[in-house]
Amino acid sequence: MKKNVQKSGFTLVELLVVIAIIGILVGLLLPAVQAARAAARRMSCQNNMHQVILAVHNYESATKRLPPSWIQPGSSDKGWSPQARVLPFIEAGSVYSGVDFSDSYEASTIFIDGTETRVSSIRVPAYLCPSEVLDEVRLDGSEPEHYPMNYAANAGTWFVYDPSNRTVGDGTFFVGRESRFRDVLDGLSNTLAFAEVKAWNPYYRDIGISGDVAMPTEPNEICALNGSFRTNSGHTEWVDGRVHQTSFTTTFSPNRKILCEESGIEYDVDFTNMREGRVGVTGNERTYAAVTSRSYHVGGVNVALMDGSVRFINDAIELELWQNMSTRAGREVIQVPE
Repeated sequence: MKKNVQKSGFTLVELLVVIAIIGILVGLLLPAVQAARAAARRMSCQNNMHQVILAVHNYESATKRLPPSWIQPGSSDKGWSPQARVLPFIEAGSVYSGVDFSDSYEASTIFIDGTETRVSSIRVPAYLCPSEVLDEVRLDGSEPEHYPMNYAANAGTWFVYDPSNRTVGDGTFFVGRESRFRDVLDGLSNTLAFAEVKAWNPYYRDIGISGDVAMPTEPNEICALNGSFRTNSGHTEWVDGRVHQTSFTTTFSPNRKILCEESGIEYDVDFTNMREGRVGVTGNERTYAAVTSRSYHVGGVNVALMDGSVRFINDAIELELWQNMSTRAGREVIQVPE
């Protein structure tokens, strides 16, 4: 006699229902996981920035001065950045051992595993945000030449340097000379020290307009100023003290799109009228710069204030307040966003 055997298992409909439920749960969970990862990267980025501003404080304690933004070494225009000068205070003494501030940064090398290596090509972890999508060395042909950075020094609002009379801008780090905390008349807790920037940013440079250049208020004014265009080398040289590499200005608010078209492609650009140390037609063209603070964090950028605190500044901050925060002695009444 044959027995009827009941076979247990899932029907196709039941299987499809289970798969659908799993898909819904994954869809609900994935944004939360991504948000948690983004928050962790932002916090890690803030920790790096805190380390950088503390290094500046330790540098000031040791030298009684703040590091200059750029000083010309001899006849070269390859002057060192503030980030290079504070290396011993971010546990990068081995890198610092190869630095010679009296000469161009191109001349400084150290030996790593028996190989002579450019100091400029070494990755400094404290200068890189975990959210940076192009955390990679810049090559000179096939040779490592430079490494990018994400924490830029405050160069002020727009005007940076006049080589004819050595007048400096209104930021906290000066061209050509050192400053002190006492020069920050607006108060250390009200004044920007560093802000995030994106590496590999496109920019215009060295158009060399003589005389006064009015600060632009709209992005299309930058496109009209123009200059020699570089597609992807802004903020790729942590050693270079010139504004387009290791500083920022508050001409525009954080993450503001400055969209200009080159060869049919739209780029979000920065601008420098004349790089520090470069000679134009008249030989005394001023450095004006619109180098915008940008980040990969949603909604804003991390900044460090001169008192050593670190904040997250929303993209919606009023431009006037953002600019007031970047001046060291504007004597504005400022309420820094919490």
